[in-house]
Parts: sequence; structure tokens; C-alpha cells
Amino acid sequence: MKTLSEHILDIVQNSVSAKATLIEIIVEEDKIADLYSLVIRDNGCGMSKETLAKAINPFFTSRTTRKVGLGIPLLKHNAEAAGGSFSLESELNVGTVLTARFQLSNIDRPPLGDIWETLYLMFLSYTVGNLVYQHKTEKGGFQISSDELKEVLGDVSYQQKEIREGILELIKTNLEEIEVTK
Repeated sequence: MKTLSEHILDIVQNSVSAKATLIEIIVEEDKIADLYSLVIRDNGCGMSKETLAKAINPFFTSRTTRKVGLGIPLLKHNAEAAGGSFSLESELNVGTVLTARFQLSNIDRPPLGDIWETLYLMFLSYTVGNLVYQHKTEKGGFQISSDELKEVLGDVSYQQKEIREGILELIKTNLEEIEVTK
């Protein structure tokens, strides 16, 4: 995975598989501390201590469709390669919190990527709960959630060209306003 957006999509798919009804994605940039943080928190089924211990092993997956699970191990590797850290906490029937920290200026830190496209796809496909995205920089913060979109748009299809373009523009404009590091 070359971008943080790809990592986010992969981890959110894990949360969806865990039957989460609330998924929070929090990205914080601190140029003074030279820190870029990604936290993904869900209220899904969580993992047992045994599964949690194996989750960072690329040759372990709880999926039956394949024999390897590279998403979490790759994110851990990328965080550590970029001078950062990684943690994964989970409790059965409570949920999971994944935290990846990167040195913001590190050349090995993956770029954010097209987060607006990733968020649009997640809002389009995740219909059973609330997906919240927050991004904070020294210039301010931006938050968008699937519940807010549902409230504003009602039953209008997100696939309509004007709606898709509007959602993408909303995200892009707000992220540019707070000067997100790409």
C-alpha cells in the first residue's frame, strides 16, 4: 500500500467485517512536534487476546478467503520505517483502536493520497452505521460523517454525478483550507 488512504480503506474494511456501527478515523498533523498520527477506532466485535497477538503477523488472517493478512503488518512497518510507532488495542464485544504515528518530515512516510475519493467510496458502501473522518492541522480541523451526509441528503443516491462531485468538492476544499500535508 503506497498511501495512507489505502491503509485507511483496508483497516475500515476490517472494521466493517467486525460489524462495527461506529468507525472513527482521526488524522492529526503537528508540524512543531514533527508528528503525523492516524487513529482508527471502531465498536465492532473486537479481538481476543490471542487474535490480537497474531494480528501483526502477515501470515495470519481471520478471513477464510485468503491465507495472509498484510494490511495491519504493512501499516505497522510503514509507521516504524517513518520514525514512528504503532499500537493495536482490542477488547471482545467492545471494539478496536489502531494507532499509527509517523515522523511528519520523514521521507518514508506514505503520502495521504486521494483521501476524498477513499472517503466517498466508504460513504457510498458503508450504510449500516456512522463513519466519521476528522483531520486536524495547526490551521484548523475538518470533520465529516456519514450520518451528517444522510441527514443533509436524505435518500438521494450518492452515485448521482452532482452528489458525487459535491461530496468530493466538500472534502477537498475543507482539507485544502486547513492545509493538509499530502
